[in-house]
Amino acid sequence: MIIYESTKEQFVGDIVNELLIDRLYNSYQEKIGRTSKSEIRSWENSLQKMSNVMQDDDIPNDASVAIEFNIPNTSKRVDFLIAGNDGVQDHVVIVELKQWESVEKIATRDGIVKTYIGKGNREITHPSYQAWSYAALIEDFNENVQKQEIQLRPCAYLHNYRKVEDDPLTDMHYNDHLEKAPVFTKGEIEKLRSFIKKFIKLGDQNQLIYQIENGRIRPSKSLQDSLNNMLKGNEEFIMIDEQKVFYEEAFYLALESAKTNTKQVMIVQGGPGTGKSVLAINLLVKLIDQGLVAMYVTKNSAPRNIYSSKLKGDFKKTHIDNLFKGSGSFTEVEDNEFDVLIIDEAHRLNEKSGMFRNKGENQVKELIKGSRFTIFFIDENQKVTLSDIGSVEIIKKYAKQFNADIILHELTSQFRCDGSDGYIAWLDDVLQIRNTANMHELGMDYDIRIYDDPNEMLAEIESLNKRNNKSRVMAGYCWEWPKNNRQDVNHHDIAIPEHDFGMSWNIENTWAIESSSVREAGCIHTAQGLEFDHVGVIIGDDLRYENGQIITDHTKRAKTDQSLKGIKKIAKEDPEEAHLLADPIIRNTYRTLMTRGQKGCFVYCTDPTLQAYLKERLEKVTFYRQKRQQSLYLVDEREEYRT
Repeated sequence: MIIYESTKEQFVGDIVNELLIDRLYNSYQEKIGRTSKSEIRSWENSLQKMSNVMQDDDIPNDASVAIEFNIPNTSKRVDFLIAGNDGVQDHVVIVELKQWESVEKIATRDGIVKTYIGKGNREITHPSYQAWSYAALIEDFNENVQKQEIQLRPCAYLHNYRKVEDDPLTDMHYNDHLEKAPVFTKGEIEKLRSFIKKFIKLGDQNQLIYQIENGRIRPSKSLQDSLNNMLKGNEEFIMIDEQKVFYEEAFYLALESAKTNTKQVMIVQGGPGTGKSVLAINLLVKLIDQGLVAMYVTKNSAPRNIYSSKLKGDFKKTHIDNLFKGSGSFTEVEDNEFDVLIIDEAHRLNEKSGMFRNKGENQVKELIKGSRFTIFFIDENQKVTLSDIGSVEIIKKYAKQFNADIILHELTSQFRCDGSDGYIAWLDDVLQIRNTANMHELGMDYDIRIYDDPNEMLAEIESLNKRNNKSRVMAGYCWEWPKNNRQDVNHHDIAIPEHDFGMSWNIENTWAIESSSVREAGCIHTAQGLEFDHVGVIIGDDLRYENGQIITDHTKRAKTDQSLKGIKKIAKEDPEEAHLLADPIIRNTYRTLMTRGQKGCFVYCTDPTLQAYLKERLEKVTFYRQKRQQSLYLVDEREEYRT
């Protein structure tokens, strides 16, 4: 969808005659149905600057101009497009417009800067990366662009920004992005004109803007090939046994749904370590290889960043980042806009989207509405915030509302925690989540240790991490995460004075795969959905042991944690109700953190009584294991005697 389209000549005329704002407003009202003239006027300065750029006799009058092109299947909008021909080849120049006046370099992150926007200094993508990523998204999914070989030429124009010596905007840290999409600033109007004129020497004879707006959405062959090559030989995504069997069925059903245009919803239940994410990634890659429009969806950004990085094998930004979406990206989705949506960690879905949870109607409903075939991977025991509403019942409810066929599956084979459900059952019993038969039985030789000193636990995690960079420390969200020091790894957010211990919360969302991040602690929001070889878990003051009972205390949670947002108000009106709501959230949080390790879990508790309780439970495991071994030894002796 495009808000405004014209020739260069008409665009300049609309600016000169002060007609553009009214035309933009009317078009917005007609096509989207909501905006204000004040919002439109916020563009006025940028569009006036672009009019100045376009007033060059060498830019043909019949070049096409478009404003606000909404990239299909996304909420992203391209600010300004210019279409024409260089004498041989069709080109569309993409211009990302910014009114920024200052920029701060973020040396620790790729393609990220800090600038004043939205009434505060915020981290945001570098304009060159943003312009390039929009071009890449169109190239990857627009069939007309692919078949007609329309060349997209991205750039950025910061018309209020004046460069200085050693400017952070053009620092060599951003060279990769600047080469793909140059950035132009105040006083560089001639440079921007030269960039445009290099590609737009003749007018738009082939209705390029129309071709882009009406191109069928299909993944490009180059994207398919790239994904397949990335998946081949990547041990992170190898499927075995039950995973492979389920994958083949889901793959077949998704293809059939696309062929027959029937709406289907698949619900896949599975506990920690049953391989849900591995299945999700394999399905994403192989369905795209079949020419289907598929997306991987999770609420948390950490799993999206980690899995896309693992699939790429490095940290270079590539086109595949566009395949990983947040669950709040579908508030304006059209019916069956996608062939397949793959929702990982579906228990984490919210009712509303947006920063203030005021957008859309219901994320489950939006996802089912937007796709012919929707797969929900879910574990209801991993709900860790009050806003988590994902459940089997609510998925069924909206599936029926859309007359979708419902397919139910359960993954039971355990690929984490050393391949056994015994440890998880024992942990549920220990945390008093549910009574199980595994009071004194782990079911395998899982490496669980209780540490009296968090420094010793961290030292062991660091030692193990040297093997393959797959060990990390995590903590309950009982320590604040202040904004002022969020990028300072030397600031110890988590402090345990009695042991002279301190750690920073994780700096990056990719902390789980950056070897330098081993001395940073993950929280539930950056660890859920991921797995490691060994994990060290710091249990904070929100969990303690009293009179034979595990006690949860929501008042000990950090104020910066949004998991229990609103609980204080509830507690004032009804303390018992507040406890009933918060109690399972806190228990599930630690259950989730303590099941991230494939080979082992180490624990330190700030509550000495809880520490003693966990030690006692672990000692009983050892005691009963020895008794069983003695019994087996006696049985063997008797058999030998009889023989």
